[in-house]
Amino acid sequence: MMGPEVIFYSLAILLVLILASVQIGIALGVASVIGVYLAYGDFQIALSILGSTAYDAIRSHALAVIPLFMLMGEIISRSGAAADLYRLCDRALGRLPGRLAAATVLGNAAFAAVSGVAIASAATFSRIAYPEMRRSGYAKSYALGVIAGSGSLGMLIPPSVLLIVWAILTEGSVGALFVAGVIPGLLLGLAFVFYCALKAVVSPGVAPAVAPLTEHAGRREADKGDRRDTADPGRQLVSALGIVGLVVLVLGGIWTGVFTPTEAAGFGALGSLVLGYANGMRSRAFMDAIYSAGRYTAPIMFLLIAGSMYAKLLAVSGGINLIQDLVTGAGLTPVGLVVLMTVIWLLLGALIDSISDILLTVPVFVPLAAAAGIDPIAFAIYGIIVIEAGLLTPPMGLLIFTVKSSVTDPDVTLGDIFRGSVPFWILMLGVAALILLRPELATWLPALMF
Repeated sequence: MMGPEVIFYSLAILLVLILASVQIGIALGVASVIGVYLAYGDFQIALSILGSTAYDAIRSHALAVIPLFMLMGEIISRSGAAADLYRLCDRALGRLPGRLAAATVLGNAAFAAVSGVAIASAATFSRIAYPEMRRSGYAKSYALGVIAGSGSLGMLIPPSVLLIVWAILTEGSVGALFVAGVIPGLLLGLAFVFYCALKAVVSPGVAPAVAPLTEHAGRREADKGDRRDTADPGRQLVSALGIVGLVVLVLGGIWTGVFTPTEAAGFGALGSLVLGYANGMRSRAFMDAIYSAGRYTAPIMFLLIAGSMYAKLLAVSGGINLIQDLVTGAGLTPVGLVVLMTVIWLLLGALIDSISDILLTVPVFVPLAAAAGIDPIAFAIYGIIVIEAGLLTPPMGLLIFTVKSSVTDPDVTLGDIFRGSVPFWILMLGVAALILLRPELATWLPALMF
């Protein structure tokens, strides 16, 4: 039987498997099995412990919110409501410089409040907003950067899949993290809108003034499967009110204590079915949305099982205490510790997806942050923002690749998207730093409601 040093053997195995292009979930599972075996010296004990860990992880009621929120976002996207909301935001912004870019940010923020997935937001608005901005004379890199940058709001504004995963791993409150993400999410959204307007004023060529969106010949390309007349202001208003109603139903129900997060997700999915039907969706479209939500959910569930096994390995081997002792012995100040964790998150975010990033780091980072006296809720929001910034970091930022694969313009390059995303990357890190400097931005609402 080995001591805490087993964690280094398992980490070495994990690193080798990842470098060998083994999927993160499989790599985590294999490293966990071998690590627990080394800790106990008995293969049957290792399988028994990890088997019970996997069972406990997957049967948690908290996990039900993930497929339900995924389904809600899929239905909203496929119903055309997101496109209607975008056009309504454009009308509402009047003569604001860079209005289409600002409308993209606001539309992404609203869509984030019913989807919870950054990738879904980026893919949806790549099809909706990019053709409209380019048709109106917006610079390519600027338009692409706005879509990729504002897509990151999907992981901060509740409901957020990353906040759910973080809460599950740390055995925290999903509802408290949802509430904690509201003010930082709005702050980040406002920072994005301010940048869009400022950039349009300083460099008018990147965002020329345009009339509010009405009829466009290319609308069918932007709204695949939506055959309604999306220029109808009445229909735009119905879609917008429907999305706002879902946000109030889900988040309001959680905040007032009427619903648990799981119940709120169920009612939100039911409400999205009603909105989808009102917008013309029928059985075939609903089944496609269900299948798509299932395809997104299954890998997340597998990753959560593997992540729970990895967390169990850290617990039974004493690895967390060992790492804490090493960090303490290195003499790092709290600021130095935060900088180190930030760099690791950004590097990992440039290579792997956000959930895998959380699963690999949160079991180690959260105890270290707590030992350094950092508020756990503020640290969670800080971590989510930095991890999402990692999705805009070269060479493998997933949001960048999502936008590239979603736009139909063959002239778009990854370099165009990366260049346009840099200001949003900087703004995200700035807001994240502000959360640590003023943790009450994240903790005030949870303290008030929980």
